[in-house]
This record gives sequence, structure tokens and C-alpha cells, in this order.
Amino acid sequence: MDDVAEQIEITVDGQAVRARPGQLLPEALEGTGIYLPHVCYHPSLGPLQTCDTCFVEIDGNLVRGCSVAVKPGLDVTIESDTAHAARHEGIDRIASNHDLYCSVCDNNNGNCDVHNAVRDMAVPGQHYEYRGKPYEKDYSNPFYIYDPDQCILCGRCVEACQNLQVNETLSIDWSRDRPRVIWDDDVPIEDSSCVSCGHCVTVCPCNALMETSMIGNAGPMTGLSPQARGRFQQLGRSAIDLVKAAEHTTGFGPIFAVSEVDAAMRETELKRTKTVCTYCGVGCSFEMWTRDRELLKVQPQPEAPANGISTCIKGKFGWGHINSEHRLTKPLIRDNGAFREAEWDEAYALIARRFNEIRDAHGADALAFIASSKCSNEEGYLMQKFARAVMGTNNIDNCSRYCQAPATESLWRTVGYGADTGSIADLEAAELLIIVGSNTAESHPVIATRLKRAKKLRGQTHLVADLRKNEMAQRADMFVKPEPGTDMIWLNAVAKTIIEMGRADDAFIQKNVEHYDDYVKSLEPFTMEFAEQRCGLSRDELDRMVDMVLEANTICGIWAMGVTQHTMGADTATALCNLLLVTGNFGKFGTGGYPMRGHNNVQGASDMGCMPDRFPGYDFISDDTVRVRYEDAWGVELPTGKGLNNHEMVTTIHDGDLKSLYVVGEDMGIVDSDALHVQSAFEKLDFMVVQDMFFSRTCEYADVVLPASPSVEKEGTFINTERRIQRLYEVFPPLGDSRPDWRIHTELARAMGADWQYSHPSEIFHEMASLADMFAGAHYDALQGFNSQQWPVAADGTSQANLYSDGQFHFDSGRARFHPVHWNEPTDQPDDEFDLHLNNGRLLEHFHEGNLTDETAGIVFKIERSFVEVSPELAAERGVKAGSIVRLVSRRGAIKVSVEVTDRVQGKQMYMPMHGKKNIEAINVLTSFESDKDTDTPAYKELAVKMEVLSVDGHPPLKANNQRNATPNPVSGVQVNQKWQRDDYKRPPKARPVDSGL
Repeated sequence: MDDVAEQIEITVDGQAVRARPGQLLPEALEGTGIYLPHVCYHPSLGPLQTCDTCFVEIDGNLVRGCSVAVKPGLDVTIESDTAHAARHEGIDRIASNHDLYCSVCDNNNGNCDVHNAVRDMAVPGQHYEYRGKPYEKDYSNPFYIYDPDQCILCGRCVEACQNLQVNETLSIDWSRDRPRVIWDDDVPIEDSSCVSCGHCVTVCPCNALMETSMIGNAGPMTGLSPQARGRFQQLGRSAIDLVKAAEHTTGFGPIFAVSEVDAAMRETELKRTKTVCTYCGVGCSFEMWTRDRELLKVQPQPEAPANGISTCIKGKFGWGHINSEHRLTKPLIRDNGAFREAEWDEAYALIARRFNEIRDAHGADALAFIASSKCSNEEGYLMQKFARAVMGTNNIDNCSRYCQAPATESLWRTVGYGADTGSIADLEAAELLIIVGSNTAESHPVIATRLKRAKKLRGQTHLVADLRKNEMAQRADMFVKPEPGTDMIWLNAVAKTIIEMGRADDAFIQKNVEHYDDYVKSLEPFTMEFAEQRCGLSRDELDRMVDMVLEANTICGIWAMGVTQHTMGADTATALCNLLLVTGNFGKFGTGGYPMRGHNNVQGASDMGCMPDRFPGYDFISDDTVRVRYEDAWGVELPTGKGLNNHEMVTTIHDGDLKSLYVVGEDMGIVDSDALHVQSAFEKLDFMVVQDMFFSRTCEYADVVLPASPSVEKEGTFINTERRIQRLYEVFPPLGDSRPDWRIHTELARAMGADWQYSHPSEIFHEMASLADMFAGAHYDALQGFNSQQWPVAADGTSQANLYSDGQFHFDSGRARFHPVHWNEPTDQPDDEFDLHLNNGRLLEHFHEGNLTDETAGIVFKIERSFVEVSPELAAERGVKAGSIVRLVSRRGAIKVSVEVTDRVQGKQMYMPMHGKKNIEAINVLTSFESDKDTDTPAYKELAVKMEVLSVDGHPPLKANNQRNATPNPVSGVQVNQKWQRDDYKRPPKARPVDSGL
């Protein structure tokens, strides 16, 4: 909507100001030239009313401006004597709680709200004597510190933790003589339930909470900061005391003038660069603050479209891989069984010669290509173009085959587009979330913050179905544990019951959906009795699920690898989509289907055509009209036959028909199922090229290894789970002689004789958009800064947040389709020998196998190695305890792993994170080569094992103080009323009581 048309006129100090109804006063006055001081207010947190620096008069009453919402007729007086006195009393109290030593403070970079408020309010000097607090600095967390002496008790960190992140760790203990922020029930940070998401550090208005990477590094004199734990700390304290002594005479003015000069000096060295996170599919964007090649901090901004100011431990702190000594910086060529460094021209020449030899001898389809879901859209586009236009094969795929292909298939079948049907905002707005097989809080933590917030603050209802009691299950209104691989049954049983009750949304179905009768007939086997018997759910549980679905006006379905990584992955996801259609939950705000995309650009890799049967934008290669369009643009004749997906590639290598493989940014040798089978295939290849940042397990089988650059060393775009296209910028130049993948593709294509002349990713992006109708109006320049577009992008540049809000589904008829599915038993079932079921998935701290996160020391400090979760009852039965070493044996292989005993799993269900890069610890040594019958996604979750105890006593894999073992402290937020009720608090402009602890 047009913001200007929504605006009304209010009066501020006799001046007319236009603002939107409902806006809070600090936001309304931003950019108007009218200054309203505020410290505790943050646009992402709302009014906290703790700092007392924003008092204004309205109708003769003194009120805190941060709590005032714009409404017609609002008349605000800022410049009255009473309001002025109240604000200055508030800032004087803040100054008494904060030791202003700005020039040696790492936060003196223009973003310290305390410094800025004192400066802009022209506070003459220290009205109340600064008194240190009787608490030690907390250095226990590897990523950030808490300095009580600098804390002004604004409560931003508490509000962010309690009601934005909703980890519910931080609170303010107002009952103390000297109040302070506490973690849980007052324990050190590292002993608490803190998940190191960084929200508290991001919103802190001063240096009370500070990234350890900033301390002593941000400015020319910050090595003297008393927060820097070095030999200059005491010298710095002495220097500060000297300045403070002079401050009593000079006042703040001259001292602040020095700090302003210092801040200006820092700007010449400090760089702020916007980028997009390289981990999961949420698509968090933020600024990186750097000096030279040193990353000082990650600072998210409110305007970031997917995450706002939110991050997780990986996005905020997990960047050790950038400057890791383990980075590949030169091409490697295998010579006589060993690798040697080489120059790029030699590597390109060798690859070109061998690719040509293999194609000449065996045909183009003897070569295959794996694109990376961590590379940019532009790099994915070039990878599929290289395979098709340069090499002449459609043997091109990406890692969505391992996780997301069944979800995509289910959406193609039922509503037409293979992607999230709406936005993260829809998930927040829904009345009911049905979360199936998604460990959202660990796999997609920033989306989980939105869901937890919606539940805590707005009463959203959560129905969670999972094998394991993860965080979302613990917080759910209803948590059910179906037998492994049986979700399709209960989903169909719920749909069948709703239809039989006459409670289906008949009007929606009649208008919008086809094949209803066939679908109803297909549900005949899915009775409640069958669901009880096979899923292991009670009738009360099933009936309650039906009631929850019927009681909700808007429902979103969320699913992830717990659904897709089965032999019936596509069918189970389809069953959930069918249920949403039965209840009319597509096409309106707060509804739809939302598969959680795993990697940062797994959506984009498929969108760019890195698939064996589709061009960019999902046009079929078999469509003659589309293919001619690409042939005309690329100037070549293109292959017409469907290529191999990555699962089929392995089989074809073993069959002897696939001779060469080019793998980009994918540790296929350890992430593909039945890893030993995959590795033995690699040994049979005539020629293999791997392009990566690190020497991965897959690199060990390569003939040529090309050193690529991470996302922070390149430009381009990513597409997140909600179809949002976002731009990333180069933060650092490529390390050593590594190169961005798009440049490697371009140069290799030229070595193969192609006339590729790309000099910037924008040129690649615009070529793609000119060919794929889905991106017709997408433009690189429209993505500047934090701007974004969601596909499909119409030719006029408009995005479509909700795919079906116009009532039109992506089929020729414009109607959605019910798609009947049928039940088959999962594979690899437990028996007398392999008597345990081993589930597997992500870990909050690490990303997958750890190829990136293992390079961040703080993350390794948190969790050093992989482990298997064993239930207390199974541990007692088998005589194991935390730290025991066991061998897990499947029908394909064996690994050795440490035990963690936890009630997150029950009975003979076990769980193991994917973390681990060696065969001895990698889960995929155990998994089978069975796959989803429709998409070839491996059935990672269908896994029976036996457990052999190797040693009982050992070092537990999780420390006793791991956040999973701590108890959070949920409160409503800052609880400012407790501050106001203290005997030593007087509301400004009344002076602060003598010896107040505030």
C-alpha cells in the first residue's frame, strides 16, 4: 500500500508532522528533523520504558514518548521545561550507570546509543557520580562478554531474548541492591540456556554486551580498554581514571570531542558490507564489520527482509572458515598418486583436455556435473549452462536431491509451483502450525524465533509430529511421536475423518481443486483404526489432531527432512498438501505449505536449472519452444534427453557408463547415502574434478582440485526458502589464489573454447532473467542494499509474496489438484539383529558435516565431536552412560561414536547429528542407497542398526553445562514495573534518591 496515502497529520511543538497511524513516536519522528532522545527504544523491540530519556507532554501530562502511538489529533510537546527536565534526569541516571570511556571503547563507532544520547542532549557533565557495580565481568562465553559496570539496565537484551529470540534466558533481577541482567537463575553465561544467537549483543545500546572479536580491535586505542584481557588493561584503566579526573573540571564536551575524532578515524579503516548468510535456507542478511581481513562483528539490521535483527550462533559467530589456515588457495593436480600445487592455466588445460577426450571417446553423457547449493544463483546458472551448452549433456544436479526434491514434487503435484507458497510472515500469522519432521529450532533457528514469538505473544497453536522431543516439540500445544516413516498414514486419516464429518471446505474445493473424487476414494484404507495400529498413536491423539485442524481458520504446514528423506518422501509431503487443500488452507494470508529449505541457496540452485530435466525457472528441457529459446541465446544445439540425477550418477559410475564427474561445493563422498558405496564409485572414475574451499573427503578422489572462494569473497544473489532473491557483496578479496566460482566457470568454459566474457555476476543474472519467464522482471539493481524480490517476478518488476493469493494455481486450468497417494512399508526395518532405529539430522551449533563450522574455535568449544543420543531406558538396558563409546553397525557399515543419554529420544529410537567428516564417525557410512520412489532422494531416515559397547567410561560428548541441560527462565520481558516499584526509584523529573541502586 501507499505509505503516503496512509499518513495523517499530527502536531509536534506546534509543527505539523505527517506520520502513519499506530506508529510509535520515535519511529514517526525519525527523519523529520525533530529530535526525540531515546535509549531503550529499539524499532525491532518496541517501547520498554526503562531509560526515562524520551519524556514528552501530551494534553498537559508527562509521558514516555516511546509508548505514544500516532493517532488523529495527537498534539505532542517536546520542548517544555518539564519534559526537558525529565529527559535530562533520565540521561543523568544512565550516565551514573555507565563508565563513559569512549575513545578506548570498541563500540565508539557511531552506533553507541548511550554515547550519542549524551552527546546530542548536550549533557554538560557527570551529574550523579558513577559507581561501579559489585559484579565481575563474564567472559565465560567464547563469543561475547557481559560487563555489568557498563550496563544501564535498559532491558533491550532481555526483551530480545525473551520475546524476539524466545530462548527465555535473560532477565533483570530488580530485587537486588544493585540490579543486573542475569542468565537463567543467575549463572555464568556458559552455564546457562544461552544458545549464542547474538540477539542480546546486537541490540545492546553500549558496550555492556560485546563480541569478543571486537574487544581491543575496533579502534586505534581500544587495546587500552578495560574489557580487553591483556597486559594493557591496567594501563588503560589508569588512563581512563586520569581522564575522568579531568572530566569533573572540563565536563563532557572536550572529552567527547576527542571521542568524535577517534570515531571519525575509525571510519577510514572500518568497513561495513552487506552480505547474506551462507548457512541454512532462512536467508538472513546483515552487515559485516571488518578491518583489513579481520571480521570484527556481524551486525543485522531491522530492514533485513527475512530476519530483521535476528541471527543464530552460526550466522552471528560462525565465520572462522573465512581466514582458516586450512583453506585451499592454489589448484591441486594429482601426480603419481599425490597432489601438487599448480597454476590455474595448467589446471584448466588439463581439465579441458580430459573432458574432451572422454566426450570424444564415450559421448557427452559420459560426463556429469554437480552444482552447489552454497554457491550463488549466477554460479548455479553457469554450472548448468556449462553442462548443457559447453559439454552437451543434461547430467546436471544439485544437493536438493538429498533433501528437498520430494517437497518440491509434492507442491508441483498439488498447487503447481515447487516452493514455499507464501512468506515467513504467513507462518507468523497462521492460527495453527502443523510441523512434521522439522527440527526447526536447530535447523532453521531464525524462523523458529518467529514461530516461538507468535506462540508466546499471540497464542499461535503448534501441532508437532516428530520422533524426537526437540525444542519445538517441547513447546508445542500437542506433540505426537508416530512410528518411523508413518506420517502419511495419520495425515490421510485426519483428512479422511474431516471429509466424513462433512467438515471439508466444500466451497473452496468446488471452486479451486480438481480430482476430489479420486482423492476421496484413495483415502479408504486410511482409517483411524489403521492409524492407531501402524502409527502407534492413540485414538484420543488422533481425535485431538482433527479438532485442532477444524478449530483453526488459517493453517500452515511445515515439513523438512524428517518427511522427505524416506522412500515415500514425496507421497508423505503430498498427503500434507492434500490436507491443506481439504481445509481450504491455500491462497490466503497465513496459510500454505512450507518445506524448510536446507542450504542457503538450495532453492536457488534448482531455480537456476541445476536439474537433469529443467532449465532455469523450471521450464522442461523437453519443451521444444523453450529449448529453442536457449539455443538461440547460447548459440548451440542443446541435448533433449533427461539427464542423470546425482543418485543415478553413482549407479551409472558403477555400471561403467559414467566416466567423469565435476563436483562443486558438495562433499558428496560423505553426504550421499551409503557413503562407502559412493566412495567406491569415485574410485572407478576416469577423471574427477572437485571445486571447493577445503580439502574435503570428496577431494581425496579427485584428479584436479580447484580452490573456490566463500560467499563473502564474491558478489551475486541467493534465493531463500520463501523465494526471496537477495544480493550479497564482496566483504573480502579472495584469499590467496582462490577464485569465485563464477569466475572459475567462465575461465574453464573459455579453456573449452566457449566465448564466455562475463566480467561481473550482474551480467549473468540479467542473462538468466531474460530467458526464464519466472524471473522476467528481476533486476540486479533492484536488489541493492537490503532490497529483495520474491519470485515469480512479473515483467514490471512486481513480486508475488503469496503465490496463490489471486485464486489462481500454477496449472493451465488455474485450479489446484488433489493427488492420491498410497502406502508402502519403509525399507531397512529393525529386526532381531539390527534392533534399533537410528534417526539423524542437524545440530544447532554445527552445519552438517562441519566443513565450515569446524573452522570456528568457539563452535568447536561448544561441541567438539559428534555423538548418538540414547534414551535413559535403552542406556540402562545396554549398560551405557554419557561418554560411553559404542560401535553402531548397519547392514552396510559401522562407525564409532560417543553416547549422550537424554530423554529427547525414547525407547529404541536413537538420534545422531550429521556432524562428522571421517568414515569412522559419519552417519552415511550406515545409511542405505534406497531412495524415494519418485525423486531418488535417499531414505536417510530409514535406518536400522545394532549397538556394540566398546567402553563404558568416557568423556561425555556434551559438557555438563551445555545449554541443552540448562533450565531457561521465561518471563514476560523487562518487567519495568518492578523497577518503578522500587523504593529507590522516583519518576523523573524528580531527582534520583541518594544511594539509589538504579
